[in-house]
Amino acid sequence: MKLSRAVSVFLLAFGVWSVFIWTTFVKNLFEDVSGLAFDAAGDPTGYFWVHLALAVASFGLGVAVGLIGLRGFLADRRARRG
Repeated sequence: MKLSRAVSVFLLAFGVWSVFIWTTFVKNLFEDVSGLAFDAAGDPTGYFWVHLALAVASFGLGVAVGLIGLRGFLADRRARRG
């Protein structure tokens, strides 16, 4: 399967965006002081674990999509040169 340059750039941008957003989300999750992520004793709550799992899965998918976009972009660039 060959990806167009536009699709490859979109996938790469989406991957970079996902990594940035989910890294920021996890940082904010660990710094939460609202009482949702950690109880009064400082132990993680169910909210914390569910959102951490969501962030890890989304981060992984973002990396995968970004790599697909990068590979498509590099293949398109090689095809244009040669």
